[in-house]
Amino acid sequence: MRTERIRLGTLVTPLSRRRPWKVARESVTIDHLSGGRLVLGVGLGDGNDAAFTDFGETSDLRTRARMLDEALEVLAGLWSGRPFSFEGEFYRVKEITLLPPPLQRPRPPIWVGGIWPRKGAVRRAARWDGASFYKLPGETLSDEMTAEDVGALKASIQAFRKNDAPFDIVIGGNARRGDWEAERLLIRSAAEAGATWWVEWVPPGEPGAMLQCITCGPLRFDA
Repeated sequence: MRTERIRLGTLVTPLSRRRPWKVARESVTIDHLSGGRLVLGVGLGDGNDAAFTDFGETSDLRTRARMLDEALEVLAGLWSGRPFSFEGEFYRVKEITLLPPPLQRPRPPIWVGGIWPRKGAVRRAARWDGASFYKLPGETLSDEMTAEDVGALKASIQAFRKNDAPFDIVIGGNARRGDWEAERLLIRSAAEAGATWWVEWVPPGEPGAMLQCITCGPLRFDA
């Protein structure tokens, strides 16, 4: 109620266990209440999460990936403000016009979450407006997205993109490890490699965690 410039959004909404038309309505509401400042972060979600396993939701990665792709098409169609219908493997929409449309045109930005360097996630992100990626511990030498990772991700995204519209690369972690100079170097090098946003993770139990689990800011070092 008291902000004018900060972006508002989610990291990430697992669309495979949400009805895309309900998410469309809810997101339009937030976009209007915020004056057009919504960013919608989406992804597959953690298949081991009890929200999947304990309620009969599918935990198969390939199935959830197909559901996510369809749900994104449904979202974009419903946000268009024009008559829209859809017939897919998982979702069906009779012709309908969802009004009002979002304030942001052609739509609120969609950031796709995923694991680097899995190509399926990269291709999916390239079709939308941003990538919020991380590395699994044990899959690589480090679980942090380094400047080299960011550069490689940017090149991969550009190879799949079919236009030159703005695209966000979102990385982050828990920077409070005592060596602030090293953290500044990490974030600055990532920005120079192409990262546009840093997401600061505040672990549960730390001061402020009950109010906000993450803070997210654009990476700008031109001041």
